[in-house]
Amino acid sequence: MPAKISLRRTFAVIAALPLLTLAACGYGSKADDKSPEQKVAAGAKKIDGLDSVKIGYFGNLTHATALVGVQKGFFQKALGGTEAKYQIFNAGPSEIEALNSGSIDIGWIGPSPAINGYTKSDGKNLRIISGSASGGVKLVVNPKKIKSLKDVKGKRIATPQLGNTQDVALLNWIAEQGWKVDAQSGKGDVSVIRTDNKVTPDAYKSGSIDGAWVPEPTASKLVAEGAKVLLDESSLWPDKKFVITNVIVSQKFLAAHPKAVEAVLKASVETNKWINANPDQAKAAANKQLAIDSGKELPAKVLDPAWTSIQFTNDPLASTLNTEAQHAVKAGLLENPKLDGIYDLTLLNKVLKAEGEPTVDDAGLGAS
Repeated sequence: MPAKISLRRTFAVIAALPLLTLAACGYGSKADDKSPEQKVAAGAKKIDGLDSVKIGYFGNLTHATALVGVQKGFFQKALGGTEAKYQIFNAGPSEIEALNSGSIDIGWIGPSPAINGYTKSDGKNLRIISGSASGGVKLVVNPKKIKSLKDVKGKRIATPQLGNTQDVALLNWIAEQGWKVDAQSGKGDVSVIRTDNKVTPDAYKSGSIDGAWVPEPTASKLVAEGAKVLLDESSLWPDKKFVITNVIVSQKFLAAHPKAVEAVLKASVETNKWINANPDQAKAAANKQLAIDSGKELPAKVLDPAWTSIQFTNDPLASTLNTEAQHAVKAGLLENPKLDGIYDLTLLNKVLKAEGEPTVDDAGLGAS
């Protein structure tokens, strides 16, 4: 049905859309300010004979594996004489478009655009090859208007965009309370207001919304304006974990250049290990790269609480991806997707074994 198809397209917006707005140029902005660690070492050998590997990510904290990997030179070191080139995106659809066109080879991206990109291409354009981050999404509210979860009924709650991952999560939570909302219009027992994250803090300050179901650091920006955290979405998931960022690759690039893909995954695993062992240094490195990519660092009162709510993991948490897709189907925002084959964790598990780390599971959705 046309309406459902249109809504399915909106579901492609990434879970973290857009936490820091960047001036788009073409598909996205380019990170060109390189430290010595980010430059190709003289005389280093190219991988798979490639001059470069093109990596995409968002300029926000849920993509901190990419931010830190760029800033600390992990990707470039793993790629040797092959140059790591980077492109920063504002939204999932543009990153999927860049992957499809070959403008990037590998990307950090949220679950919604990965699902949508895979299903729209009949499973022919991408594979999820690793996890990256979990959590970092909260329901924050005006404490003068909302003092408990039951007080959300009748209030105006913002999400980043119709059909994006947080929008689906809020609609699902509303339904579980026994309340009703028309998914497309957002009207019902709760007024769901679709508001771009870059203007959500101003909407909160003006009183046009009473709260928001949003990712970090938008949630912490609202808290800095006086809002209170009413619910951390992680509390709704088994083991308090759910996918917020994955790593994807074009199937064409994966087939042609597995050694390059393995090198990027090795760097990703090393980056996450370093982040988890050095949280304060990693937080500073991520913020430094944010300043390069967006022109502005996050203040400590926003950065610190946002950082602590995100878990960095190589596990793609595949079962939660499937659950998120089913929530969208129940809300009427997505036709029942066929996700078989969306994962190929072969190279990731090879890297994890070599590092002495536990392997991860694709929840039965792996490529045959």
